[in-house]
Amino acid sequence: MAPRWPKPRSTRSPPRSEKSTCRSTARRQPPASSRNFAVKTHTNSAIIRKSRPTCAIALWRVSLHGRCRCGNRLGAGKRGTHSPMQDHPSVPDEMEPSLARYIWRHTRAQQVWILFIVLASMPTYFLALDLPKQIVNGPIQGRGFETAETTQTYLTITAPFTDIVLYDGVQLTRTGALALLSAGFLLLVCINGLFKFYINTYKGRLGERMLRRMRYELVDRVLRFPIPQFRKMKAAEVSTMIKDEVEPLGGFIGDAFVLPVFLGGQALTALGFILFQDLWLGMVAAGIVIVQTLFIPRLRRILIKLAKQRQLSARQLSGRVGEIVDGVAAVRTNDTSNWERSEITGRLGKIFLIRYEYYQKKFFIKFINNFLAQVTPFLFYSIGGYLAIRGEINIGQLVAVIAAYKDLPSPVKELIDWDQQRVDVQVKYAQVAEQFSVDAMVDSSLQAPQSEPVPPLTGRIEVANLAVTDDSGAKLIERAAFSADVGEHIGVIGGVNSGAETFVEALARLVPITSGSVQVAGRQLNNLPEAITGRRIAYVGSDGFLAHTSLLDNIIYTLRHAPLRPRPAAEDDDASQARLLAQTETLLSGNTPLDIDDDWIDYESAGVSDMDDLIERVLDLLALVEMDGDIHDFGLLSSVDTERFPELADSILVARARMREKLSDSGLSAHVEPFDPDRYNSEATIAENLFFGRATGKEFLDAGAYAHPYARKILADTGLDEKLFAIGVQIARTMHELFADVSADDPLFDQFDFFRPEDMGLYQAALTRLGEASFAGAPA
Repeated sequence: MAPRWPKPRSTRSPPRSEKSTCRSTARRQPPASSRNFAVKTHTNSAIIRKSRPTCAIALWRVSLHGRCRCGNRLGAGKRGTHSPMQDHPSVPDEMEPSLARYIWRHTRAQQVWILFIVLASMPTYFLALDLPKQIVNGPIQGRGFETAETTQTYLTITAPFTDIVLYDGVQLTRTGALALLSAGFLLLVCINGLFKFYINTYKGRLGERMLRRMRYELVDRVLRFPIPQFRKMKAAEVSTMIKDEVEPLGGFIGDAFVLPVFLGGQALTALGFILFQDLWLGMVAAGIVIVQTLFIPRLRRILIKLAKQRQLSARQLSGRVGEIVDGVAAVRTNDTSNWERSEITGRLGKIFLIRYEYYQKKFFIKFINNFLAQVTPFLFYSIGGYLAIRGEINIGQLVAVIAAYKDLPSPVKELIDWDQQRVDVQVKYAQVAEQFSVDAMVDSSLQAPQSEPVPPLTGRIEVANLAVTDDSGAKLIERAAFSADVGEHIGVIGGVNSGAETFVEALARLVPITSGSVQVAGRQLNNLPEAITGRRIAYVGSDGFLAHTSLLDNIIYTLRHAPLRPRPAAEDDDASQARLLAQTETLLSGNTPLDIDDDWIDYESAGVSDMDDLIERVLDLLALVEMDGDIHDFGLLSSVDTERFPELADSILVARARMREKLSDSGLSAHVEPFDPDRYNSEATIAENLFFGRATGKEFLDAGAYAHPYARKILADTGLDEKLFAIGVQIARTMHELFADVSADDPLFDQFDFFRPEDMGLYQAALTRLGEASFAGAPA
């Protein structure tokens, strides 16, 4: 027999449809089209309820958890046709172990393009290195300009690989040549700067896009972890890995292939230019570079090991702090707070020693690298100057070599840093990949979004030879079997660890089945997509979940399965372009195209047509489970978010005015004293009258409302400070006389909410210190 459910209090008539069962009378059997089953767990027993009217499932969820888990179809409604499900990305079950292959697989085209831009920037970079030599040897030293009237030809253009002159060029004097070459140098600097700007911007966007992809894939994998996996992982550690540990990967991803080519190209160009100017100086520069590239990375391998230890220690600290937060009740009730402090101190000390050793070795390596970088200019000035004095090289060549070497240490150093970063992020990526590579993950196809209505489950529940074991191999359930028709109620009763709770959790797919089978409506339970199990099988456990959002969002949480109606079109071009850019970046980052700003609420499943009807339905359900009063009180204690609901503040003011009219018309105005700026409110304190409300600002609460400088100025300007002082002294003396000989547990104290027994000493000390002094002579 089906259970009897009271009819919700409502004045609205539901649609006359066999799918609308929540308005049924107590004796009405729910129609077959709305029958699903729900499971509920207790401490020592488990109850399986089937053929429950779908409204009852919603009520059960609201009463126990403050949120609705009802996915059942309550009534007919109009469903939109918005369905962006076909482009839903699929995240592979196995993470790519190599970071380089992961980057190349997702950014191959972008990497090739940016490499092409890097190679295209090399010629102008080389010209910028060569032009200072031409300026020094030509216009400045006067080579080719023997007299003031001598001119030279510049900007001659010939056809490649021929002697055909396409443009004869221009004749310039020494001053004109200096101006032209200097302007050309400035132009090359601007061009090279634009190349760098474009390359850095492009690779930065590429890195952020890949970081977004990686974080999305990690969260996607968390959503597909088998439930037992969450018992092995700490929430704080998982969030730290997704938020912090992959953060450095975003900065490296854009540089993974571009930076070594870009910096290597710059270094080789500068080195080749030096060799072209003078072989011996080029050999010296090349030797120093070889020593740096071979010696420094070997030393930095030690830093990689320390960085790995630091990362693991920091992750363990995060998980330990999360444990303290979760178990703070046990800490307080067992006097273990000092043990926790000591344990955290030990962890912090370990991290400190690791970091201190890391910084010692890091700056020692930096010192060696800087020393090698500065030795080369010394050799250039000494050896190159000696060669210039002997006339084996000219001054222009020496200046060009020194200018070229100025650009050589920086790319070499950055290449060495890139190599260290490469090894470092590979270690981080390998650790994250190891943590998120879990066996028996939920198939992504089972979580595919579905916007179409899910038909009710019909048929039988068949459980055969069901066996469940835990991680240690202990048998929680062994050879359990039963068969039930729709419409039956089944109770599974047993003591602690009897398997009753595990049995229900197995039916809700919260524990993996070791052997046996569970069939629902002729289909294997493990093969059913979540679009069916999440909307047609309800589970109510002993632990609830409340997100940090509004109460309404928590209640209607399980009505948001898929986007059903697109959000309104943008009103202007800027908003439309911003939306298009966001959608494009979403697809390029491999994220789900499902728009969070669309309307996800399944009104049809709730038996309503829009949000207003849904709120009325929620209010009906809250009244049915006798939570309407609690929600009302909760609302009265909350503040209005005027930015989110700007019209609500005006409505409240209008309601206040109408309430005063209503009280006046009914003759009850003498029993209610409203706030009036022109009248003293006897139901409020003196401070509340002065501030026309209760002071909530931190600066008022810390120093006290009257002690605030602004408040004291206002009181002094109006002359109220002396009057309030006299009132306070009189009250203090009166209370001291009344309660001087009264014991602290006397019920007389209950009649005065502003005076406590422990305040007696303060009153007495203040009166003694004041004596007979007036307001002007009162001590501060």
